[in-house]
Amino acid sequence: MAERKLKVEDYMIREVVSVPISYTVKQAVDLLISTEFHGMPVTDDGHIISFITAKELLRAYPTPERPIKEIIRKGTVTVNPKMDLDDAARILFRYGLRNVPVVNDDGTLLGIISNLDIVRSHIERATPNKVSMIKNFLETKHGISIMVRRRIVPVESLRPTQKEVYADELLGRKEEIKRGLVEPIIVIQKNDHFILVDGHHRALASKQMGVRQFSAFVLELSRDVDLGLEHSADEMGLHTLDDVKIIDGSHHPLVEITTRLLKSE
Repeated sequence: MAERKLKVEDYMIREVVSVPISYTVKQAVDLLISTEFHGMPVTDDGHIISFITAKELLRAYPTPERPIKEIIRKGTVTVNPKMDLDDAARILFRYGLRNVPVVNDDGTLLGIISNLDIVRSHIERATPNKVSMIKNFLETKHGISIMVRRRIVPVESLRPTQKEVYADELLGRKEEIKRGLVEPIIVIQKNDHFILVDGHHRALASKQMGVRQFSAFVLELSRDVDLGLEHSADEMGLHTLDDVKIIDGSHHPLVEITTRLLKSE
């Protein structure tokens, strides 16, 4: 059976801040500043009219009481919630857009899809490749068959197999989770617990944030086998996430590379 293609509706932001067509430049600027966006849809009674950017508002700022209907371009690029996500990515790239409104057939504003949402989808789609590699390795090594299921698992039931995580990467993962990036972890089910194979920073970040459940690819073994991961965890004294050491004195390699030009105060 072919895998279902991701749609715009799977990743779009549904809580949209839009500018009423009756607003002045100053009102629109104040509204934009209160958001995290670089532009906003312009609507009339819920229907999309245009899209106004920070650059357009900056140009018009010397006349703050001017109605925005006098400065907007009529019409805007839009996408449908049922459009394939890859096609929406092509639209964003083709027109050099950061965000594009999502509307239904009668022009009602339903959401926003951004280039960050597209990036998020590609990060999340990379996980199944890891799952496939782990599945094939374990099946070949132990002569078993493995069923993979996408499930929500209790964070407290995770057994770690990595003894250390980096504090700075932990903070980064928390920011990703806050922004909606829920890249599934990879676990192996063993009786009443789940052996954590991939996603220690994500799991520990979610636990510290008070999240009790997390999305996971669960590998279910056809029969019980001794796993080297379990023996390694035993040797390191790892039974729960509380046993994982958080390293605060050095940087995660990803953070070290990407922030090398930042100056600490």
